[in-house]
Amino acid sequence: MVEAHQLSRRDARRLAVRAQLLTRERPTDVEDTVRALPLLQLDPTRAVAPSAELVLWSRLGSSYAARELWDLVDEQRVVELRGALRPAEDVALFRAEMDAWPGVGDLTAWQRGNAAWVEANNACRMDVLDLLRTDGPLHLRDLPDTCVQPWTSSGWNDRKNVQMLLGFLVARGEVAAAGGTGRDRLWDLAERVYPDGPQVPLQEALRRRDEQRLRSLGLARASGPEVPGEPVVVGAAGEPAVVEGVPGQWRVDPELLEATRAQRFAGRTALLSPFDRLLHDRRRMGEVFEFDYVLEMYKPAAKRRWGYYALPVLHGDRLVGKVDAKAERAQGVLRVAAVHEDVPFGATVAAGVRAELVDLARWLDLELELPG
Repeated sequence: MVEAHQLSRRDARRLAVRAQLLTRERPTDVEDTVRALPLLQLDPTRAVAPSAELVLWSRLGSSYAARELWDLVDEQRVVELRGALRPAEDVALFRAEMDAWPGVGDLTAWQRGNAAWVEANNACRMDVLDLLRTDGPLHLRDLPDTCVQPWTSSGWNDRKNVQMLLGFLVARGEVAAAGGTGRDRLWDLAERVYPDGPQVPLQEALRRRDEQRLRSLGLARASGPEVPGEPVVVGAAGEPAVVEGVPGQWRVDPELLEATRAQRFAGRTALLSPFDRLLHDRRRMGEVFEFDYVLEMYKPAAKRRWGYYALPVLHGDRLVGKVDAKAERAQGVLRVAAVHEDVPFGATVAAGVRAELVDLARWLDLELELPG
C-alpha cells in the first residue's frame, strides 16, 4: 500500500494551479492547451466572453485569437461532447458508454423511462438519422418532429421533442454536434464527426478518464456527491494524500506532485471564468483555497455581493478577490463596476489585476473603463 503524501494547503494549491496551466510559464498552443485541460465547459453567457474562450485567454493571454478554437472545432480536431469541448481523440473513451446507453447494471427509473421514450419515438429517430445522412449537417430547426409521444416535464424542456431526442442520440453515439454554437449549432451523424479508432472497453475507459481528470486537477477526492457536468472525483486514480488542516483523504497525480516539488513555483495574476476548472469543485475551492464564491447571475440584482458575472482573481497560489466586469460591445467598452478584495491587494496584486484587465480589454478589442 502506498503511504499517503503529506501536503500543506499551499502545496495543494500550487499543485492545482500548475495542473491547470496557470503558473507564470504560459502555454502557447491552443490545441495543446485544450488537450491538457482537457475540456472547456460550454456556457452561452457572454457577459464578458463565452467561457470556453475566456478560459483559454486566462492561460494564453491576448495573443490567443478566439477564432483559433473554433477553427479546431470546424476541423473536428476538437469536438463537443457532454456540454464541453474536448480533444477529438478523447471520444474513444466515451464510445463504450455510448454503446451501453441507457446504462449498465441496475438501471434507475429515469434511465428506463428515457429508453422507453426513445423506443416509442423510434420512427422519429429514424427520420432524423435519415435526413442527416442525406442532407446533414443541419440545424435543430431543420429536423422533423414526428414524435408520437411528446416529451413531458415540469421544466422548460416540456414538449421540446426533437431537442430532447437529439440529446439521447448524442448519448447513444449516433449524432454529434458538428460546428456552430447556441441556436446556430449544427448536427450530423456521429460517424462523420468523431474520428475513427478502436473502442476502449468500458472499465478501462472509465479508469483512463479518472486518470486524465486527476492530471488536469492535480488533486481531487476519490468519491463524493455528483455535480453538474464533468465529475470532480477520480476514483482510484493516482496516489493517496492528506492536506494539512483539511479532513479526509485526497488523490494526487504523483508525477505532477514530484514536478511541483522539484521546481520553484512561479505564480502570476489571472482573471478566471466563473466556470473555470480550478473552481468547478466548490468543496475543494473552500477547503484548499479557502475562497468564498458563488456565481450570482441567477440572483436578483439586489442580492448580489460581487456582480452578475464576477471573475475570480488568482494571484500566485491564492484566490484573492473578484472583478465585476461586463463587455458592453455596443458601446465598445469593457466596464469594470467594482474590484472586490477578499484581502487587501497591495501594490503588486493591484498592478497585476490592472495588467490583466488591460490585456482582457485588448483581447476583446474594447476600451477599458475602471471604476472611480
